[in-house]
Amino acid sequence: MRTSLQLAACLMLAAPFAAGWAQDDAQMVRGKYLMEGVVACANCHIARGDKGQPLFDKGMSGGMLFEDAAFKARAPNITPDPETGIGKWTDAQLAKAIREGIRPDGSVIGPPMPIPFCRNISDSDLAAIIAYIKAQPPVKHVVAKSSYNFPLPPNYGPPLAPVQAPEAADTLKYGQYLANIGHCMECHTPRNNKGMLVTSRLGAGGQVFPGPDGSTTLSANLTPHENGLKDWTDAQIAQTIRTGVDKNGHHLKPIMAFGWYKNINDSDMNALITYLRSLKPEPS
Repeated sequence: MRTSLQLAACLMLAAPFAAGWAQDDAQMVRGKYLMEGVVACANCHIARGDKGQPLFDKGMSGGMLFEDAAFKARAPNITPDPETGIGKWTDAQLAKAIREGIRPDGSVIGPPMPIPFCRNISDSDLAAIIAYIKAQPPVKHVVAKSSYNFPLPPNYGPPLAPVQAPEAADTLKYGQYLANIGHCMECHTPRNNKGMLVTSRLGAGGQVFPGPDGSTTLSANLTPHENGLKDWTDAQIAQTIRTGVDKNGHHLKPIMAFGWYKNINDSDMNALITYLRSLKPEPS
């Protein structure tokens, strides 16, 4: 009898811990899926060689250069190295940096970090992303600071209240959510002469991106215009996003993150395409 009671007591004590482990596992699975899929932080933050090739053994230790007339920015080291990365940052500090663009020292993160889109990340997805980042191997890599030829804003908006994602069953709204946290429109929307997104022409493409080999590429029109995706099937759009090869066999160039987008599951891909087809048709 005593043995049975002791066993029952042990099982009762173990149950909360088992539930916690299951929750942690689910969070890590979600974080891995997002980071290695639609969010694709490593597309910018992964260390790269002299020809722009990703150096996967050095993880998200940064260094990629983004340069134009307005700024010279390098992607920072976001591995958990305590000296050169985010190893000393708390979860709350990392959350504020990702979603609100404010570092622990109070300084503001500048472009090309897409903070206006990152502000849409839900609390649960943000926690999953942070869990994934903190689980990565720390890599010591000093990255030069970014410099800007214009004053950065004091902030990107008021502090955020709790953020929830739409239900996945609402395909259109969930597709918009995925496009936002994947910051698709950051690259696929035209900019004015001050570098600001022309949101009235959301998704019309036309931004110029220099390649590491000196070539340039234009971002594609993602609206259902005849210059965009009007004549594309869902399968053709999905193939292009996942493989970087369009319906005509043309190979897309980085900075398009097809190396990560290949992991987007069918349900999320369907939601993304549903959202793209809902955009106002705009000429390139």
